[in-house]
Amino acid sequence: MRLRQRRTKSMALPLIAVLAVGFSTAATAKKAPDLSERQVEKIVRLSYPYVALYNVNNKFALDESSPMNAGGWNKMAVNTVLADHTLQVIPRPNNDTFYLGAMVDVRREPIILEFPSFESKYASLMVTAYDHYVNVPMATSMGDFDKPSRILFYSQRTPGYGGDPVRGVDQVMELTGDFVSAILRVMPHSNDPALLERNRAAMREVNLLSLSEFLDEDASEVEFVPWQTPPGVERDLDIRRHETEFPPFGRTDFDIFEENLLEVMQFVLDHTTFDPNDENDQALLAAYKPLGVEPGKVPDPETTVQIDGQRFRKAAQAIAGQTLAQINDPEFSALFSTELFLPKGEMDQELLMMLSIVGPIGLPAHQALYPPITTMGGNPMNAMHDYVIRMDANALPPANAFWSVTLYDTENGFFIPNESKKYSIGENAGMRLDAQGGIEIYVAAKKPNGVPSENWLPLNRGDYGIDLVMRIYAPDLDRYKSWRTPKAERIK
Repeated sequence: MRLRQRRTKSMALPLIAVLAVGFSTAATAKKAPDLSERQVEKIVRLSYPYVALYNVNNKFALDESSPMNAGGWNKMAVNTVLADHTLQVIPRPNNDTFYLGAMVDVRREPIILEFPSFESKYASLMVTAYDHYVNVPMATSMGDFDKPSRILFYSQRTPGYGGDPVRGVDQVMELTGDFVSAILRVMPHSNDPALLERNRAAMREVNLLSLSEFLDEDASEVEFVPWQTPPGVERDLDIRRHETEFPPFGRTDFDIFEENLLEVMQFVLDHTTFDPNDENDQALLAAYKPLGVEPGKVPDPETTVQIDGQRFRKAAQAIAGQTLAQINDPEFSALFSTELFLPKGEMDQELLMMLSIVGPIGLPAHQALYPPITTMGGNPMNAMHDYVIRMDANALPPANAFWSVTLYDTENGFFIPNESKKYSIGENAGMRLDAQGGIEIYVAAKKPNGVPSENWLPLNRGDYGIDLVMRIYAPDLDRYKSWRTPKAERIK
């Protein structure tokens, strides 16, 4: 995504109407080319980022059962309480920050987000299209959010607009896709009630509007012909109308691989910008062309093919199992922790695929690090046992903002339900340092005697895997090079 910063002048936008062509399943589909196991695996690996983000972004926009549902595209969901176990639209969410999810659709015209200032030591805006490349155009560590600001989004396919600066808009950002999630994270400072309430109020002041709406507010100072909705077409479609436009998302990514992979990928390819000089882009396009899926191609019963969905699902499940085992290896974290969640052109394709499985759309290293906490012996953690993580004052994470430790179930990456609604240890969820400035964090079915409740992560006893993920916000990357992630010790 290209970013154009803080330039101003008036502009003109012509009237353009665009008709979108959807993907329909052919009544008489032809058999797919014979695919080897290796070819199926390659297609799954190349597709995983797009499948995962199609699922994540469309659930944010369209899943009415989700606590983060925005109510449609070009709408926002504002959460001013920390997430709990009912949030099950994305693996391994955080329990540290307020979330605002703006679901941006730029097919018809550019979209603007307006932000107030925030009184927080940490805030960031993360923008991600279906290709899963992560962009952070604004953050407190970059000097943003200390005053009101606006950012404008558009794509290569946005009609009548090519990136010209707009008076009153601070940044202009070209997206690699027509649909993006723009996720605002704000540390609420929940240990300071007055500051907490001010940050809550600021979250509610964020505004999403179209470029024509923005310019109409000051129409006398611009030379602009506003985009107008063609007769009979609503500009802001609700969830039910959107559901007819988009292929169904899956309960899991595996469901898409089995049930409607080609339909989803045709839609994704139609709404994504591909670089002719990007090796990964061209590999994806080459893999799908023999299957009759190409950007801008109108589905044809004579060329649409039929694939063995169960075969693709099994391949995806096998790759996911291998990835989960690999990414929890401390050696992997040490090697690659600063190379995750990067923009297009900087992100390794294999790492991108792995992140799509483990936990999509995280922040890059300059904003947050996510070292997993493993056991001393390297064995997977299991809820049949209790564990303790010990850190003295010198071993605390190198955070310039704050840090946390969060407990998940391994299979789904969700918070573990408990009566206390305690899912993480940290400045926002609560923690208590000892007299020497260190901390002992207990993961246990019952709170051990003498342990502060702030330092206890409850689990439900059972034979299932559990994971611990540490988050280090605005990390000191120089100190991080010599810092070591603490280990979990099984309590016998």
